[in-house]
Amino acid sequence: MSLPADAEAPVVVDRRAGPHGEVVLRQHGPLLQIIANGTFLMDTSDGTSERLLVRAALEELRRGRRHREAHRAAPRLLIGGLGVGFSLAEAAAEPEWGRITVVEREEAVIHWHREGGPLSGLSAEALRDPRTEIVHADLTRYLRDCELFDALCLDIDNGPEWTVTEDNATLYSPAGLAACGARLAPGGVLAVWSAQASPTFGDALRNAGFQGVRTEEIPVARGVPDVVHFATKPA
Repeated sequence: MSLPADAEAPVVVDRRAGPHGEVVLRQHGPLLQIIANGTFLMDTSDGTSERLLVRAALEELRRGRRHREAHRAAPRLLIGGLGVGFSLAEAAAEPEWGRITVVEREEAVIHWHREGGPLSGLSAEALRDPRTEIVHADLTRYLRDCELFDALCLDIDNGPEWTVTEDNATLYSPAGLAACGARLAPGGVLAVWSAQASPTFGDALRNAGFQGVRTEEIPVARGVPDVVHFATKPA
């Protein structure tokens, strides 16, 4: 008889040293886990909040267009962070999205999703979708001069106040949020995933010129709820 997942010792599937530190893929019972610089990032246990990140962003776009009597047949989506692939899979399963660009700075994570990789079972169909583009880049640098998107769905940290590396904090700074706003089309939606609520991030979004700022909590099996922060660029 096998032990429950939480009673088994994690097994390292792959370990890579990169420019931003060490990235590890572990197997813990049936689950695959990504660990960066000793910090747990995500696993394959559920993905509810990561899917909501994309699904709710599209609903925000639909709502805004109804109010403005405007329509774009194929809104352009940028996903910040490939992770275990839940957000990408959700996006690719929705025919309403146009181009789906995923920016991931860890080459190891991209490799784990390639054909035959340990995470390919979650993302193989989405990666075959002709709308999907995987970009190996640092998100904060990519946002400086990329094209405009209708939605930015960001999941590169455990939240605005719990970053994986210190330089990621620039994304949530006034300059970083201004860069997000600059890369959004008018009426575009910014959605930011967080492992815990931030008492100040809503004010930071408003100060950066966003409107319709709100948070949505997603219950998890253990611990505090995950949180997704939403904000809209004025049309």
